[in-house]
Amino acid sequence: MSGAVGSTVLLTTLLRDVSRSFYLTLRVLPSRVRAPIGLAYLLARATDTLADASSVPVAVRRRALESLRDRILDGQAPPPQWVDFDINSPEITAAERTLLERIPEALAILDDSQVWQKDCIRTVLETIVGGQILDLDRFGGIRSGEGVVSLSNAEALDDYTYRVAGCVGEFWTRICRNQLFPAASLDDAAFQADGIRFGKGLQLINILRDLPKDLQAGRCYLPCDELAREGLTPVDLLDPAVEDRLRPVYDQWLYQAEDHLAAGWNYVRSIPSDQVRVRLACAWPILIGVQTLRRLREPGVLDARQRVKISRAEVRSILWATLWRLPFQRSWEGLFESMRVGIVS
Repeated sequence: MSGAVGSTVLLTTLLRDVSRSFYLTLRVLPSRVRAPIGLAYLLARATDTLADASSVPVAVRRRALESLRDRILDGQAPPPQWVDFDINSPEITAAERTLLERIPEALAILDDSQVWQKDCIRTVLETIVGGQILDLDRFGGIRSGEGVVSLSNAEALDDYTYRVAGCVGEFWTRICRNQLFPAASLDDAAFQADGIRFGKGLQLINILRDLPKDLQAGRCYLPCDELAREGLTPVDLLDPAVEDRLRPVYDQWLYQAEDHLAAGWNYVRSIPSDQVRVRLACAWPILIGVQTLRRLREPGVLDARQRVKISRAEVRSILWATLWRLPFQRSWEGLFESMRVGIVS
């Protein structure tokens, strides 16, 4: 397989196989930004796969992450080493296994990238891997059934959401601003801040949605000081019967996630109107997030047997709602508020 063809497959077929819903967003982006954003996603997906392989000893996962991070940040560093990392671990899917096997190709694409793109990708990956290593240090020593470790306070949770997702909003903004609308008149500080909150909001939704699964793995991202004010410990959350007592803490973070998404919608509205593809790519995850938040306000958020998931029919409805409103500015800009209160058709 030639280098050009291999790169194309890596950034299309394999990206589709490992990216789940993100591929929908990526496909609508203008071609000029698709490759650097897709490459950054692939590398982040690889580091995430290494971090999440729970059957692999924590020390082995940490070494593998550090090795890959060092090679990403320095093209002259030794190739990433994970000889003692079992890529056939049961948590790793076939597509993720293929990704790990083809990491040398992804790194070669990175090495050949434009200098400014390489800098953007390296910066965001350094932050993401830092968050993943911090997560391993916090939670990696806990085995299922041995207890639950929680973040200490709201600042720790906010820092975590920045490290694994807020920085992605920052990266996305740098790439799109540079490549697509460098001359547009924008308040760059506000635009960047909204982009960071956009990413934080999406990650916070994932945390709230995945709370029961994380608890069973011994992780709790809700701050323990806030739980203590309600007379709860992280271990108590393993019992779905305490949901009513948890709700003051949980709902506070639901509102925080919604506020972040509102900032994300302001980000969408700030994108120049001729950048239709970028507007759509940003609007879709925000509006899907709004639907998810509405579901998380319903009872059962501690029930590990049910996981909130937006159906394909609902996703299609969101896509249609954005597309037909595009020519109508007032209707388009009001879409977030309309969906938040559930009156979109």
